[in-house]
Amino acid sequence: MKRKISDLTDTERIETLDALYTAASTLKGRDATKRFLKDLLTTSERVMLGRRILIARDLLAGVSRNEIMARMRVGPDTVYRVQQWLDDTMPGYEDVVEEMNKAHEARRKPKHPEWGTFAYLKKKYPLHFLLWPSK
Repeated sequence: MKRKISDLTDTERIETLDALYTAASTLKGRDATKRFLKDLLTTSERVMLGRRILIARDLLAGVSRNEIMARMRVGPDTVYRVQQWLDDTMPGYEDVVEEMNKAHEARRKPKHPEWGTFAYLKKKYPLHFLLWPSK
């Protein structure tokens, strides 16, 4: 049965949100989070959340509202709401955007070791290192 948020008591609302936050905080890694959100939200809801996060990232980077509206094809109300959340009630957006930028930087770094290092030799000749297991 579908219920409006206004029909919920404060206790029910807090309990429901606590269950969501607890479930989300137990996830470890990007793949687990991806599977959880895929099971929990529709494709449209996931895309809309992602777009709001991208708008928040652009606003924090100093991109103008008009440029965001033109590039992402969103209305001024959406940009304004995200700006309000950033300014007032949702400091969590800033934390998410900061962590997201760190994760993107980590993914951009090359995953292979540099030539001539011990790690490079170990990757290139793995069977030679069977006698000397690493800790």
